[in-house]
Amino acid sequence: MILSLITLIFCAPDLIINTMITESKNVVSLCINLIAIYAVWMGILEIVEKTGLSEKLAKILYKPIKKLFKIEDKEQIKYIALNLSANFLGLGNAATPSGIKAVKSMQSNLKQTKFAMLMLLVVNSTSIQLLPTTAIGLLANAGSTNSSSIILPTLIATIISTVVSVVLLIIYNRFKKSKNE
Repeated sequence: MILSLITLIFCAPDLIINTMITESKNVVSLCINLIAIYAVWMGILEIVEKTGLSEKLAKILYKPIKKLFKIEDKEQIKYIALNLSANFLGLGNAATPSGIKAVKSMQSNLKQTKFAMLMLLVVNSTSIQLLPTTAIGLLANAGSTNSSSIILPTLIATIISTVVSVVLLIIYNRFKKSKNE
């Protein structure tokens, strides 16, 4: 890296300075655009939580979450439901607070919730995205004429990655249990 910088300084220092200034402006502009996207969706998630919609969402997702995560605690299920909802909307960063709250609530009983924590990690890492808002925002900011064209390919790819990852975790968990017995 040092050798590259020295070479650039001696070859074209004015180009380096101009590029650094231009790209710094572009980064700040991109950050402002992403902040706007996140502000809107974080606001919507806050409204969902304050109006009690998160509890309704948790009720709708109660059985699938209970079966997939193997947990009973309603508070944990509520946080996981919020986390999954934010991920469905392509807002991984907005999903983080509810994911952290879910993991913190699981820490009191690690023997029973270890699998749920692993499942949350897997589901968050692969996150099915019905609407990849961050990616669409980045494409729109980069000047894409059809930034929403990634919705279907993203949905297909994230469904496949999530299903494969969940199945592998379940197989691993069964293998681990049978080995311990």
